Amino acid sequence: MDNPGSNHARAERARQGIEPSSLEQVLVSSSPQQVVPERDGILALQSVFDAPDGKSFLLRMLLNQKDTAVVATAYRTSKLAKYWRQS
Repeated sequence: MDNPGSNHARAERARQGIEPSSLEQVLVSSSPQQVVPERDGILALQSVFDAPDGKSFLLRMLLNQKDTAVVATAYRTSKLAKYWRQS
């Protein structure tokens, strides 16, 4: 998976140092741990990862289904409680 998604998604991934392999884990290999419907046909695909410093972070990819399933943006956040949905 080389540079998936929109220009914005690629720029955000580079800015935050998100490895393509992390995106592959969420999108392809193991599938996302959660899929959360957002607004206007956007789905948030998200999984929790451990950083090298031992902290957990959430990798979120916003998928625009209207544009033939293009990753609109990707970012990682330490705000798990804000985005993670309890079953």
